[in-house]
Amino acid sequence: MRALAFGKNAAVTVPLPPPPSPEPQKRARISLPPILPAAPPAAGDVRVLAQRVIENVETVIVGKREQITLALAVLLAEGHLLVEDVPGVAKTMLARAIAASAGCSFKRIQCTPDLQPQDVLGEASFDAQTGRTEFRFGPLFSQFVLVDEINRASPRTQSALLEAMGEGMVTAGNVSYRLQKPFMVMATQNPVEQEGTFRLPEAQKDRFLARMSIGYPSAADEKRMVERFRRGHPIEALQPVATPDLVLKCQEATRGVPVADEVNEFILHIVRATRSHPALVLGASPRASLGLYRAGQAMAAIRGEDRVSAALIGDLAAFILPHRLIVRGDGAQSNRNAGEIVGEIVLRPGRAA
Repeated sequence: MRALAFGKNAAVTVPLPPPPSPEPQKRARISLPPILPAAPPAAGDVRVLAQRVIENVETVIVGKREQITLALAVLLAEGHLLVEDVPGVAKTMLARAIAASAGCSFKRIQCTPDLQPQDVLGEASFDAQTGRTEFRFGPLFSQFVLVDEINRASPRTQSALLEAMGEGMVTAGNVSYRLQKPFMVMATQNPVEQEGTFRLPEAQKDRFLARMSIGYPSAADEKRMVERFRRGHPIEALQPVATPDLVLKCQEATRGVPVADEVNEFILHIVRATRSHPALVLGASPRASLGLYRAGQAMAAIRGEDRVSAALIGDLAAFILPHRLIVRGDGAQSNRNAGEIVGEIVLRPGRAA
C-alpha cells in the first residue's frame, strides 16, 4: 500500500498494483499415435503358419504331407480327428508333433476295457490336511489330447468325451469347467484287431470332423526314416514354431474365408443326398454340413486360396462324410462301402432338393 498526502492532516491510501505474475512455463508435449487393437491374421498369414508347422512336423513324420495337412486343417477348423490304421504307422507321433509345433500342451490317454470316466475327466478328492474337497483334473484337460485305441474303452468311458468334444467343457457334479483353447481330440483305433473292443456309437463318430488313415510309407520314405532315426527320435528335439494364441487367431481368420452361394449349395447337395440314398440306412447330419463348410475354409486358408472351391469340397467329402454313414447290410447294396457312395454323390450332376 502507498499513502498520499493532500492536505495538512489528510492522507489517502492507494493500493499498489499487484506484481506481474511470471509467465507459465510451456511444457513440451509428445504426440503419440492411438493404440489400436491388433488385426487378426489374414488367410495369407494362415498359409505361412501352416507351412511352418507342416515342415516342422515333417522332420518327424516322413512322406505324409497330405495327412499332416488334413490334421492341421482339422485343428484350424476347431474340430477333432479320428485316425484308423494298423499299429506302428506314427499315429501317436503325428499327434505329438502337431501339438509340439503349435506350442500346445499335450496329454495321452491309453484306452483299455477297465478305463473309467474319472480316469479321463478327473474326480473330486478330499484333502485331509485342509478339510476341503478339490477337483483333480484328468488328462482331458489339455489343449491337444490323444485318445489311443478309443475302441478299447467301454461305451461309458467313450461317452465321457462327448461333452468335451461337442461343447468344449466338462461337467463334474454341479460344476462345469471350460477347457483351454485351442482344444483338439485326436483318437486312434486299430481296424484289424477287434477282440476286446467296443464299436464307437454313431453319436461319438459324428463328433469327429474327419477320419483318415496314415498308411505304410513308401520304400524311399522308409529308408529316409530309418536313417533319420539312427541317432535318436527327432520328436525329442522338436521345437514349437507357433503359439496357442497364434493358432486361435488363425482359427478366427479361417472363418473369414469366403464361400460362394453355389459352393454352399454344393455342400448341401452332397449331405442331403446321403439321407435319401438307397444304399444307406443313416445319412449325414447337419453337423456334417457345418463340418464340410468349416473344413473347406481351413483347407483353402492353408493353401493360400482366396475362396473355397467346389473341387476342394469334393476332395474333402471323402474324409468328412463316410464315418458318419451306415450302409445297408442286406440286399443288392450290401457289399458297398460308404466311401464309394460319397464319391458317386460328389460326381453325380444336379442338386438335391
